[in-house]
Amino acid sequence: MSDALESRIAGQLEQFRRDGVYKRLNYLEGPQAPRARMEGRGEVIILSSNNYLGLSAEPEVVAAGKDALDRYGAGTASVRFICGTFTIHRELEEALARLVGTDASLSFVSCWNANEALPGTVLTERDLVLSDRLNHASIIDGIRLAKAITKCQTGVYEHADLADLDAKLSAARDREVKMVITDGIFSMEGAIADLPGLKEVCRKHGAVLVVDDSHSTGVLGKTGRGTPEHFGMVGEVDIITSTLGKALGGAAGGFVAGSEGLCDYLTQRGRPQLFSNALPATVAGSALASVRFLEAHPERVERLRTNTRYFREQLLALGFKPLDGETPIIPVIIGETAAAIQVSEMMLDEGVFVTGFGFPVVPHGTARVRCQISAAHTRADLDEALAAFKRVGVKLGLI
Repeated sequence: MSDALESRIAGQLEQFRRDGVYKRLNYLEGPQAPRARMEGRGEVIILSSNNYLGLSAEPEVVAAGKDALDRYGAGTASVRFICGTFTIHRELEEALARLVGTDASLSFVSCWNANEALPGTVLTERDLVLSDRLNHASIIDGIRLAKAITKCQTGVYEHADLADLDAKLSAARDREVKMVITDGIFSMEGAIADLPGLKEVCRKHGAVLVVDDSHSTGVLGKTGRGTPEHFGMVGEVDIITSTLGKALGGAAGGFVAGSEGLCDYLTQRGRPQLFSNALPATVAGSALASVRFLEAHPERVERLRTNTRYFREQLLALGFKPLDGETPIIPVIIGETAAAIQVSEMMLDEGVFVTGFGFPVVPHGTARVRCQISAAHTRADLDEALAAFKRVGVKLGLI
């Protein structure tokens, strides 16, 4: 690599350290669970994981992954249309479509790939795609790629602002296809999209509604079917993208769910499908087991809600001011990035692994410690974490 590039990178990394925003990786010595062993730290409480239902280490899920590894081998060895599709991919996709309430689904190696594939494959220069301002980076980059590839019109509507969305769609009457994309749960806020309102605006303008339900699948709704079930709208969302890497076992992978025709077209023309290997069979096996476990154990979703309510109420009682909400994402706003990272480091010293987020993940001045609750947390886990928050909060004058 050139001296100029090496020097630039070294200088930027040093600046990150001086600013107190340098991210240090922490290494776990065992599976994701409510408590895990961390290298150099011993046992810590995990309060920063997307393992919302506690399925990452669920014996049935782990066994299914091992069984798929034995049955199908370590890799798919090629892209799907050449030789890389196994019967377990079909089983998984049928189960995912059933879960989210669509006719079909198509799996990808990540939801990032799914969000990258969708707009760039189906839109043209005659179309428009609009994105909520706070959407996930994968949606933003997928739209940027679509604009570069297809020359479609792109735009952003203000976060959760239906009037702004309505105005932008009204100004785009000449567009052949109008697509609106939103997160179901916004990952840094824990806020839930107004799905009924979005559907009404999209119906008014004949727009296609796409919901990235990555933080909602397995979390929202009485049985964990996501944002549509939360609002009583299962089967009413045009297209859903989501992940297998959070509540559904936490391994990897993502999917697009919609009509049979849409999924077939993505199979035929989606570049992430055509030029990268299929989802490893062991991941497909564990994810399929997670879907089946969720369908058989809806009480796990209720336990997640109970834990979430308790933790939020107790944070408020201590004097912290988490953002309002009802999801297991509970952000505690700190202010500056360095301060949020300091809180997370002090919490880790107290035996609680919770991550501080700042710019560029969130805007300047809104850095936060993002707590994420799991159905697998015991009351003792949560109480111990709350006691650590109290000690750190008092030391730093936050409460």
